[in-house]
Amino acid sequence: MSSTKHTENPERLRGRLGTAGIVFMVVAAAAPLTVIGGNMPLGIGLGNGAGAPVGFLIAALLLLVFSIGFVAMTPHVKQAGAFFSYVTLGLGKRPGMGIAVVALVAYTAIQAGIYGYIGWAIDDTIRFYGGPSIPWPIYSLVTLLIVAFLGYRHINLSAKVLGIALVAEISIVVLLDLAIVVQPGPAGITFASFEPSTFLNGAISVAILFALTGFIGFESTAVFRDEARNPERTVPRATYISVLIIGGFYAFTCWAFVVAIGPDAVMEVAQRTLAGEGNMLLDTTNDYLGRIGRDIVNVLLLTSLFACVLSFHNVIARYQFVLAGLRVLPQRLARIHPKHESPSTSSLVQSGTALAVLAVFAVFGVDPLVGVFGSMAGVATVGMTILMFTTSLAVIVYFARNREHRGGRVWRTLVFPALACAGLIGAMVLVLSNFTLVTSSGVGLSTMLAFIPFIAFVVGWIIGTRKRAILPG
Repeated sequence: MSSTKHTENPERLRGRLGTAGIVFMVVAAAAPLTVIGGNMPLGIGLGNGAGAPVGFLIAALLLLVFSIGFVAMTPHVKQAGAFFSYVTLGLGKRPGMGIAVVALVAYTAIQAGIYGYIGWAIDDTIRFYGGPSIPWPIYSLVTLLIVAFLGYRHINLSAKVLGIALVAEISIVVLLDLAIVVQPGPAGITFASFEPSTFLNGAISVAILFALTGFIGFESTAVFRDEARNPERTVPRATYISVLIIGGFYAFTCWAFVVAIGPDAVMEVAQRTLAGEGNMLLDTTNDYLGRIGRDIVNVLLLTSLFACVLSFHNVIARYQFVLAGLRVLPQRLARIHPKHESPSTSSLVQSGTALAVLAVFAVFGVDPLVGVFGSMAGVATVGMTILMFTTSLAVIVYFARNREHRGGRVWRTLVFPALACAGLIGAMVLVLSNFTLVTSSGVGLSTMLAFIPFIAFVVGWIIGTRKRAILPG
């Protein structure tokens, strides 16, 4: 490996990722089948039942409004690192470092949640086909080792793997959605999900929470700017395309499942899934696409989970790489592999971190779906809300200080970022007020989990006082 020389211009990664390649990375992190198989039953069963599709629409609208300011500032942010770089440039080094630590915690949390989910899913699949029951941490460990191998190598290899998995899983879900529309369930084609009496009945905040969780990683378009072709154009395009694809896909598919099962029965079916007494995704697929379709979706659910965890691994490794290049984390993390041109040392450390977190869950015997995935998704969602709110605030402050960069675009540089701030505050209130439903734990443990991202911000703020760091801004 080659050592990185720490100067005012730290060594950077290189690549030729186009818009499609970055979109694949981002949408793979969103993991369509993972969200449909995990987040959707959680949003329906613990949230507002048949009204859950509205939760996805609200989340998509909020992120689209956020993206307007995010994209407007992108040409002025030359450092990879997504939220961290934006906040540092707009609000200063200390808030920037706070956000960097929050991002690492949020991504690590959702990655740990996905490792728990994939361990459960593999075990469930093997037992369904008559195989032995093996503890889920074993399957999670094997997955981690494969991810570690791919993450160590050039980013283009990961992009190819993710692209193949993504095309396959979206194709099968689109086929399922069309089959449902052609032959709807007992209530026929119904739009009850979008009636206020339906989506306001129950905990819509929980539906929004798990919908937002399904978008985690969409801003990683900016994480890959150093490996992108023409980042000033590629990153904005990839951001908008990712939000629109993810939001539209989730909302439509969630509505399709309501149509297939029926608005009066869908909440009960989702709750049975959460209790381990069925599988809403696979059972519905079996009804519409037969056993072969069910088997295909089962396999693709596993590849979706794998693509998701691989994508988050790459994002976290690059966050660490950037922070090490700025003398915030140990300098060894800023090494670039001479052959693979990857942040190889950072990738190995990330694998070690994930292994340590998994070991804790395994030792304490935490339930992989509700305990690991549900609670970690909650922590990640709180963290993501903090990240986006602070970034929108940074956009407002940056353009207020640099009016010459506005170019007369007040709506993009002030109005929409302000609306995003207001919406994100509202989302945070909704999430925190219903956090015990997400964790399925008492108030004490839920409060501790909810405060983790806030504590991370304070820790990062303190780290930001270190004078030797060469943070921009």
